[in-house]
Amino acid sequence: MQLNILVLPGDGIGTEVTREAVRVLTRVATRYNHTLNLSEGLLGGVAIHKTGQAMPDETARLAQDADATLMGAVGLPEFDNAPPAQRPERGLLGIRAILGVYANLRPVRTYKALIDSSPLKNHLVEGTDMIIVRELTGGIYYGTPRGITGEAPNEHAVNTMAYSRHEIDRIARMAFELASKRRKKVSSVDKSNVLETSQLWRKVVTEVAADYPTVELEHILVDNCAMQLVLNPRRFDVVVTENMFGDILSDEGAVLAGSIGMLPSASIGGKRPSGAWVGLYEPVHGSAPDIAGQNKANPLGAIGSVAAMLEYSFGLMEEAAAVNRAMEAVLNSGRVTADLKPPGAPATTEQVGQSVCEAIG
Repeated sequence: MQLNILVLPGDGIGTEVTREAVRVLTRVATRYNHTLNLSEGLLGGVAIHKTGQAMPDETARLAQDADATLMGAVGLPEFDNAPPAQRPERGLLGIRAILGVYANLRPVRTYKALIDSSPLKNHLVEGTDMIIVRELTGGIYYGTPRGITGEAPNEHAVNTMAYSRHEIDRIARMAFELASKRRKKVSSVDKSNVLETSQLWRKVVTEVAADYPTVELEHILVDNCAMQLVLNPRRFDVVVTENMFGDILSDEGAVLAGSIGMLPSASIGGKRPSGAWVGLYEPVHGSAPDIAGQNKANPLGAIGSVAAMLEYSFGLMEEAAAVNRAMEAVLNSGRVTADLKPPGAPATTEQVGQSVCEAIG
């Protein structure tokens, strides 16, 4: 198969973990006789430095031409006080909108080798295996009006949370489709006791559930869901929620996985003429400028994102499974980065990537 992939290394440790993800992708292509065509673009802080834009027009063109996009983290401390439209994260929101990727899938799994890495008690996290499905292109991150007006002491800020029936329907169907192939349970998270958007959310999700009679549906308020994630995470199979709630809850999932460096993600939307999902793949973690350039970042979230890419955008289930098995073998070996509290000296970013490649064969 021809694998036409755009690589956006991003900022900080994004360049380091993406390098190892590409190394693994190259090994898979060689092992399974695929042709790998890579292009590289700018996104985030590095793009602002070089072009003045967080997402240059050339990056948008490259993303639309590629079969899938592999991305590192974006963000640099020097932009922390910049207006939202001038921050590196604006590029991330922009590429999601251009590609039309409306569903962010974040698997949260507790590996046996990492049970002691979680700050929660072992009996709570053992056996955790869920997917958090976050709506990605609507809600408060995109709603208008938005902005800050006036001057001190009379400044005023507003953000708008808005959802249409169509946006809720399509993300709900994504969740039910996933659940139908797993343990057949969807937990829909909202704040319907306060928010009108959540009231519409609950209504539409309930209607969609009628088309999936074999899948159990539960509604849960977001504050209760946050509590249940740390008290009883095994109760969850597929969790579906709106943009901001999903952003927060999926990062909470890092506590269950042992480190935020372990979490991959797949942002998918429409389908290309080939039938493949349009996809944007990235680790959940940020750019971590405090450790950038030190070869100590955990690349497994980025490598797990490669496995997701192989599955969702190319339908290469055997190849995706090979990457996941290799990651688990490396975890069991203890040759991992410092965030995972290895029994001996921590491995470097590069050493972990090489170990995954060796485990693939």
